[in-house]
Amino acid sequence: MKASRTPLLVLGALVVAITAASTWWAGRQEAQVGAQVAALAGPGDIRMLSSDTCGICTMARGWFQKHGVAYTECSIERDAACKADFEASRSPGTPVLLVRRQVMVGFNPERLLAGLRPRG
Repeated sequence: MKASRTPLLVLGALVVAITAASTWWAGRQEAQVGAQVAALAGPGDIRMLSSDTCGICTMARGWFQKHGVAYTECSIERDAACKADFEASRSPGTPVLLVRRQVMVGFNPERLLAGLRPRG
């Protein structure tokens, strides 16, 4: 007897549909967070201490640009003041984000948003 392929096709279609929905939802969430960060971040609110060889720094830079977020950046290899700020942060690596003078190690859009929201 030959087994029917219908259950496998249905399962495959279900996996594809769930994957597509999940990808769509993640993109939608990223866009919402990006828009909120862009709306809250004013000039001087975000400063990224980066390294010339940091892949996450490159990703963060692209994210900021994609969402129109105001930020400044300096390189710890090329800027002595930047290196001093990095060392003062006692961070194990880059990027270090100074968000309204609060140190955030690494890049996480949701944490960035929380750091920009008014407290009170």
